[in-house]
Amino acid sequence: MRNCRLLIALLMGLAASELAMAQKSPTPHTTRQPKVDPQSGLVIAEGYNMVAAHCSACHSPSLITQNAMSRERWLETIRWMQDTQKLWPLGDAEPTILDYLATWYGPKTQSRRPPLAPHLMPKP
Repeated sequence: MRNCRLLIALLMGLAASELAMAQKSPTPHTTRQPKVDPQSGLVIAEGYNMVAAHCSACHSPSLITQNAMSRERWLETIRWMQDTQKLWPLGDAEPTILDYLATWYGPKTQSRRPPLAPHLMPKP
């Protein structure tokens, strides 16, 4: 009986110390999420106002948020819009816009699943 009480006291002490440690240190899965504008869905960060002003003038911000491109690919897309969609020259705003897009809407490092192997893809 005495051993049973000692075991219970020991387990309760371990549980209490684990709880105290968990409350002191953040879990590794806790990361600070960027603030998102509820109306546009864009991340509020440096360059947000430029992107909202230039890009949302012609299309929905969802065209930005649903894409994940490198800085080079974003630049190609901007050039395509300038050549075919009458996007005006962005001038000094262009580097800020590209920095914002590449930082917040750059290529994803993780996705839902890995890409299909080439032999599993449909024939063209």
